[in-house]
Amino acid sequence: MATGLESNMTWLNKKLKADQNFDVVYRVIHVGGKNACIYFIDGFCKDELMQKLLQQFMGITAEDMPKDAHEMSKSFVPYVEVDLKDSWEEILYSLMSGVFALFVDGFDKCILIDSRTYPSRGVEEPEKDKVLRGSKDGFVETIVFNTALIRRRIRSTELVMEMMHAGKSSKTDIVLCYMDNRVDHAFLEKIRDRIKHIQVDALTMNQESLAECLYDRKWYNPFPKFKFTERPDTASAQVLEGNIIILVDNSPSVLIMPTSIFDVVEEADDYYFPPITGTYLRLSRFIIAVLTYLMTPTFLLLMKNPYLIPRGFEFIMVRDTVNIPLIWQFLILELAIDGLRLAAVNTPNMLSTPLSVMAALVLGEFSVNSGWFNSEVMLYMAFVAIANYTQSSYELGYALKFMRILNLILTAVFGIWGYVGGIILCILFMFTNRTVSNQSYVYPLFPFNAKQLAKRLFRLRLPGALDPVRKEKK
Repeated sequence: MATGLESNMTWLNKKLKADQNFDVVYRVIHVGGKNACIYFIDGFCKDELMQKLLQQFMGITAEDMPKDAHEMSKSFVPYVEVDLKDSWEEILYSLMSGVFALFVDGFDKCILIDSRTYPSRGVEEPEKDKVLRGSKDGFVETIVFNTALIRRRIRSTELVMEMMHAGKSSKTDIVLCYMDNRVDHAFLEKIRDRIKHIQVDALTMNQESLAECLYDRKWYNPFPKFKFTERPDTASAQVLEGNIIILVDNSPSVLIMPTSIFDVVEEADDYYFPPITGTYLRLSRFIIAVLTYLMTPTFLLLMKNPYLIPRGFEFIMVRDTVNIPLIWQFLILELAIDGLRLAAVNTPNMLSTPLSVMAALVLGEFSVNSGWFNSEVMLYMAFVAIANYTQSSYELGYALKFMRILNLILTAVFGIWGYVGGIILCILFMFTNRTVSNQSYVYPLFPFNAKQLAKRLFRLRLPGALDPVRKEKK
């Protein structure tokens, strides 16, 4: 930038299109006998603070006026976050991010005052990641608030919040959060390098756009490569375990890396209850996840091969007339359930209850009475639809759904060999999947580690849980 105010204003007004953008505000003032100009984005700056700063600047006399921007920022700017920049690229980035900019005639640097405030909602509990017991706060769309929620839980000097940017047009703020003494530094450097070399115009879908840039191989494998969470307590626990948390501005969820299948299934409720209860909840979630995958393909296999039905379970046979082949009933209901889910997302709250009752009646009793579906098929698909919500990961739910549909089709075409082949394909998809750090997706199952596997399957007593009184007695 130049030292002359007029040349700086001419260049900046043209660059910012100040005459066209109503929210780009600039005003010429007098500071200590010199002309000065302030620039800011309307809606990002605090009005009360702006008024106090203007009073301070206009109150500077010619005798007290400092000689350069450095002296002025140190002695005459009554604010905490103040910076000096002489690069137009850095000045424009700060200004478009909401930072207050002051240009003074004769100064070779711009004074940047970070007095911005972003519109935001409260840190209430997320709708998806709810817990029966524990903290009820959640991440929001403002990245500074999110980092503060983690800092509140980890008061350690080893906690690092590293700011980065991505997107040619959006210049989206990205924060790498990790414990410096616990993180894998080779993996950290790998992630840092990937973010630096992201060649995209904008992260339009926030963390999902970033995730696709960080992991671009094996896109056809539906099992999730990342774990997303909107809970600060979950994110903090992962940081303390040595993982990396990535926060993206404008997103209320964070990415956890690296992530295995066991990490995805874990939930905060496992640790907010005693070990035996937490173990029961975790194992229940594992078993139900397996049942959601096997329930309908197994039923279809038994209906095609009645001799495989164990003695005493003959009642599971379809008694009514089958007007539509069972495979088509299952596939239609798989699509219908997703249709209802999408409809529920876009339904106004005041209409959600009556429309839910109507959908239950139409798709339940009426569809069976009309002959489109058999009651047994409706029962098993209802279990699958409800059981999908026992774990919080949407990505894992849809991965199991895709594997289940594949198994249904293979079972309908090839019978028992198709059923076995579908299970083998599902296992192969899991075992050949890799984490972002290129580690095994099913560790500690493969490579096998009995101690770590027990820790993953069972909610063990937390380290250091023994109180000092009992230690002294020992």
